[in-house]
Amino acid sequence: MNMITQFNHNQKSMTSPEISDLLQSRHDVVKKSIDRLVERNVIVQPPMVDEQFKDSMGRIRTTQVYVFTGEQGKLDSITVVAQLCPEFTAALVKRWYELENQQQLPQSFAEALQLAADQAKQLELQAPKVNFYDKLADRTTLMNATQVAQKIKMSAQKLNKILDTLNVYSHAVKRGRVFKQWFIDQGYGELKETDLGYSQAMFTTKGEQWVFEQLTNEGII
Repeated sequence: MNMITQFNHNQKSMTSPEISDLLQSRHDVVKKSIDRLVERNVIVQPPMVDEQFKDSMGRIRTTQVYVFTGEQGKLDSITVVAQLCPEFTAALVKRWYELENQQQLPQSFAEALQLAADQAKQLELQAPKVNFYDKLADRTTLMNATQVAQKIKMSAQKLNKILDTLNVYSHAVKRGRVFKQWFIDQGYGELKETDLGYSQAMFTTKGEQWVFEQLTNEGII
């Protein structure tokens, strides 16, 4: 499936299945993330259309998909990707940029100067939003279980019980919780030492997104 498609008289657009393809994630997980961001007024409600696809048996099926289009749609789609899987944010921005450059190739030196001026002004206006995306994509930001749980309106105790069932924590250490090695190797968490010399399990941004996807898949959130 092509990442960028045509929509409404050659206006470029991106659909939620195309985002799920990019992230290699299930479409229902992406749609739930979009719904949550809309409910929190982080993004604008994108239009929904029917899209046909073939199931595993070759039968034609119809599903409802979100369509992001225009400048607002581009920014909102970047927010969705940054929320779900920050490492793919740059790839998404690059694809939009390449598409728009193809659409806006200047035909003269004067047009090239005007395009450069317009892009500079647009970057200036969008600077606060770009900084927000960079913050979301910063993998050095570490969070404890309480901070992760607060974002999904859950207690840390309940979240930790769920993570125990997902084989996240090691029980070799009696005082405090520590991650299993596989969780650390995947870049989902780090162990930091507290002022009292105890190990503290801290989630990376990538780890937070992993937790969110697991809970969504299990129907918990």
